[in-house]
Amino acid sequence: MESAYFILVIVLFALAISDLMVGVGNDAVNFLNSAFGAKVASVRIILAFAAIGVFVGASFSGGMMEVARSGIFHPQQFYFNEIMFICIAVMITDVILLDVFNTLGFPTSTTVSIVFELLGAAVALALVKIKTDPYAAQAITDYINSASALKIITSILLSVAIAFTFGSIFQYLFRLIFTFNYEKTLKRYGSLFTGFSMTMIVYFLLVKGVKGAAFMTDEVKLFIANNSTFINLGCFVFFTLATQILMWLTRFNPLKMIVLVGTFALAMAFAGNDLVNFIGVPMAGYESFRLWHAQGAAPELFQMQGLQGDIKTNPLFLIIAGIVMVLTLYFSKKAKTVIKTSVNLGRQSEGYERFNSTQLSRSIVRYSRGISEQLGRFVPNGVKTRIKKRFELTEIKKTKDDPAFDLIRAAVILVVSSALIALGTSFKLPLSTTYVTFMVAMGASLSDKSWGRESAVYRITGVFTVIGGWFLTAFLAFTVAFILALIIALTKFIGIAVLIIVGLYMLYRSRLVHNKREHQEELEIHEQEETGELPTRNLFEKCLITTAAVLKTVSTSYQSTINSLIKEDRKKLKASLDDIIELNSKTKMLKNNVSNVINRLPEGDVEAGHYYVQVLDYLREIAHCMTFISRPAFDHIDNNHKGLLKSQVEELKKISDMVIEFLNFVQFVMKENKYSDIDEIISKQQLMINEIANIKKNHVKRIKNTEAGTRNTLLYFELLAETKNLLLFTVNMLKAQRDFVKENKNLLKSEYLKV
Repeated sequence: MESAYFILVIVLFALAISDLMVGVGNDAVNFLNSAFGAKVASVRIILAFAAIGVFVGASFSGGMMEVARSGIFHPQQFYFNEIMFICIAVMITDVILLDVFNTLGFPTSTTVSIVFELLGAAVALALVKIKTDPYAAQAITDYINSASALKIITSILLSVAIAFTFGSIFQYLFRLIFTFNYEKTLKRYGSLFTGFSMTMIVYFLLVKGVKGAAFMTDEVKLFIANNSTFINLGCFVFFTLATQILMWLTRFNPLKMIVLVGTFALAMAFAGNDLVNFIGVPMAGYESFRLWHAQGAAPELFQMQGLQGDIKTNPLFLIIAGIVMVLTLYFSKKAKTVIKTSVNLGRQSEGYERFNSTQLSRSIVRYSRGISEQLGRFVPNGVKTRIKKRFELTEIKKTKDDPAFDLIRAAVILVVSSALIALGTSFKLPLSTTYVTFMVAMGASLSDKSWGRESAVYRITGVFTVIGGWFLTAFLAFTVAFILALIIALTKFIGIAVLIIVGLYMLYRSRLVHNKREHQEELEIHEQEETGELPTRNLFEKCLITTAAVLKTVSTSYQSTINSLIKEDRKKLKASLDDIIELNSKTKMLKNNVSNVINRLPEGDVEAGHYYVQVLDYLREIAHCMTFISRPAFDHIDNNHKGLLKSQVEELKKISDMVIEFLNFVQFVMKENKYSDIDEIISKQQLMINEIANIKKNHVKRIKNTEAGTRNTLLYFELLAETKNLLLFTVNMLKAQRDFVKENKNLLKSEYLKV
C-alpha cells in the first residue's frame, strides 16, 4: 500500500511540472503583453527580463504553500487517502483545463481555477464521506468554507470593472499629455512620468513582489509599512532627477526602462505569489505522505490535522520550479498564442480580427455612439478641436513589423496594473493578476481609440468572450474536479490510472488542434497584413494557385461526399464536410482581404482588380455550392434517414464521374493555359446539365409512383440543383480567367504562363 501512495506522490510531481508549463503558458500574458505589444526591445531581451524576474520570484519565494489551510476546505475532516484523491483530481483537472484555455488562446486565472478545483474535489469527497461514513460530520459546511469562494468571486467582479475603468481614465489623461507624437512632450514631462511610474513599480515590488520572499523578515516588512510614504517620495525624487539628467546627457528613452522594469516586476511577483497555484497542491500531497509515513497508520484512518499548519517547501523544489517556468517562457508556443489574443484585441491598427461580431457587441457600439454624440453637444467646439488634435495619429506607411501600440500605452498598462494589484494586496483582496492586467490593457485600448468603427464590434466580442471564459473557468474547474474526485473515490487506483491516460490523450489532441489552428491563423494574418506592391503578373499567378487548390478540394470532396452518401458512411461524410467548412473559411478570408490586395496593385490597374474580384466571387459561390451538397448529405445520414434508392445510386454515380472528369479537365486547361479548349468545356457542361434535367424528371416519376419519401426527395433535388450551380460557376470563373489573359497577353508572359 505504501508503494502505491509513493507512486501517487511521483505522479503529483509529474503533474506539477505539467501544470507549471501550462500555467506559465497562460499567465505569461500578465507580464509580457505590454513589452511584446510595444516591441520595446528584441524578443530575446524581453524574455531575458521576464525570465530573470520569474526565476528570482520562484527561487526566493517563501515557499508557504498554503493550499490546505487557505480556507477552501478543512483538512482535519479528511483522511490521508482522501487528501491524496483530492490532490490527484485537482491536478489532472488543472492541467487539462489550463491547456484547453491555452489552446484556445484565452488568458484565464490560475488562482480561480485552482481554488474552484479544490472546492469541487473537496465537496465530492465530503459527499462520499457523508453518504458512507456514519461517524463523519453530516453537514457539508463542516468540510467546506464557502465564504472564501464567495469572496473570490466578488473580488473578481470588482477587479474587472475597476481595472477597465482605471485603465481607460489614466490612458486618456496621459495620452492628452503626451499625444501620439510624444517626442517633444517626452522631453518636457518624461522625467516626471518616469518618477511616477517607477515609484508605482517599486511600491508594487515591495508590497506584492517580495513580501513572501525568504529574506523578508518581519522587521523589514514592518519598516516598509511604517515608512511607505517616505520610500515612495524618495523613489519619486530619485528617478525623476536621474531620468532628467540622463535625458540631458544622452538619448536615453525612459519609456523603454519603465516597460522593461515593469515586465521584470510583474514576472517576479507572478512567480513568487502564483507559484502556489502550480505546485501548492502537489506540495500538500507530498507533505501529507510524509506525515502519514511517519505515523505508519492505515491511510483510510489517518486524519490530516498536520496540514493545518504552514507547509514549508524545500528550496530545491522552488529552484526546479523556476527553471521549468523559465524554459516554458522561451519554448511554449501556446504562451505566444495567449499573448497574441491580448495584443490583437488592443492593437492600434486594423487588420485580422479573430472574433466575429455579435448582437450584444453591435448594440453596445450603437448605443455608445449615440451617448457620445449626445454628450458631445455639451462640450465647446474649441475644446473638442484641441482634444482631437491631441489624439491625431501621424500618417505613416504601416508595415507588418510595426508594434501593436506605442510605449506610452505599454508603460501605462504596466504602471496602472502594478498600482491596482499592490492596492488590492494591501487591502488583502484575492485579486487575479490576469484579470487586472487584461482589463487595464482593454481599457487603455478603448481610450486610445483603438476600437474604431471598423473594429469595435469585433474587439468588444473578443473581450466579452475572454471575460465569459473567466466565469466558465470557475464552473468547469468545480464541475470537472467534482466528477474526477467522485470517480477516483469510487474506483481508487484503477480510476486514477485511467484518468491519467485520458488526460495524456487530451493533451496530445489539443496540441494537434493548436498547431492546426495556429497554422491557419498565421496564413490569414499573413494574407491580410501583407504589404508591398503586387504586380499584375503576380496577382494572376496568385489566382491560378488559389483556384487550382480550391478546385482540387472541390473535386476530392464532391467524390467523397457522393460515395460516402451511397455507402451511408457517416464518418467520411463528416470528414468531407469539415474540409468544405475549411474551404469556406479560406474563400471568405480571401474575400474579406480584397481591399488590401487591390490597394497593392499598380496605380490605375483597374482591370486586374476587377478580375480578382470576379474570381473571388466565383470561388465563394463554388464553396457555397459544396456546402449545400455536403451539409444536407451529412445531415441525412446523421439523422438516420433511409438511404438512396438503387436507381438514385446509379444516377448519382454517373453524374459524379462526369463532374470529376469535368473538374479535372478545367484544372488542366488552367494549368496549361489552353483556353482554346473552353468550347469543349462548355459542351461538357451543357451535356451534364441536360443529364441532371433528365435525372430530375426520373425522380418526379418516382415521386408519382410513391417510390421516394419526402426526406429522400428534398436531399436528391438539393444535390442535383447545387451540382448544376457548381458547373455554372466553374465555367464562369474559367471565362473570367480567359478574358483577363486575352487583355493582358504581353504582361503575363513568363516561364510559368504559356500564353
